Amino acid sequence: MSDFILNQTDTFRCPWCLGFEKYIKYHDEEWGVPVYSDRKHFEFLVLESAQAGLSWATILKKREGYAQAFHDFDYQKVAAFSPAAIEGLMGNSAIVRNRLKIEAAVNNARRFIEIQEHYGTFTDYIWGFVDGKPLQNEWKSLSMVPAATELSNQIARDLKQRGFKFLGSTIVYSHLQATGIVNDHLLQCFRHQEVKRMARY
Repeated sequence: MSDFILNQTDTFRCPWCLGFEKYIKYHDEEWGVPVYSDRKHFEFLVLESAQAGLSWATILKKREGYAQAFHDFDYQKVAAFSPAAIEGLMGNSAIVRNRLKIEAAVNNARRFIEIQEHYGTFTDYIWGFVDGKPLQNEWKSLSMVPAATELSNQIARDLKQRGFKFLGSTIVYSHLQATGIVNDHLLQCFRHQEVKRMARY
């Protein structure tokens, strides 16, 4: 497969987003955009932890179902989920019905709030690992893009120590990519420079 895809408007894209329109839209409008909203960070953490062992495409197709099941990713409400609420989610076909992942989402909401209490916001916490400045990579092919890095190792270790679950280094790196803490759009992709200009520095 070519490292870049040329569409009808002569626009180069990273090739991983091919397959269906929602995936392309996600690549073109969201992936890599710097995120400074705690609620959006929590949304990605829920979706990414659900992804473990699955494809992102699978989770993306269930995103609306997750939004409904998890109260539009209101971490305060998710943190208050009772055992009965968790049991109810086990019957919800709009999400991944994995008890450990659902319980992890509730647990992570509680740990998320603890980080807010300590750092003010989760945004300040996670961006603190890069001093608020997105890492601007210049990969020329997908084969160059790592699945994890020392940075994601460091953050994953810290999150684990704080009690988070289903957020290993590979998933954490996916979070860094998705939320623009790392710009991993391929260098020739039309979004690389657009995302780079969005950084707050």
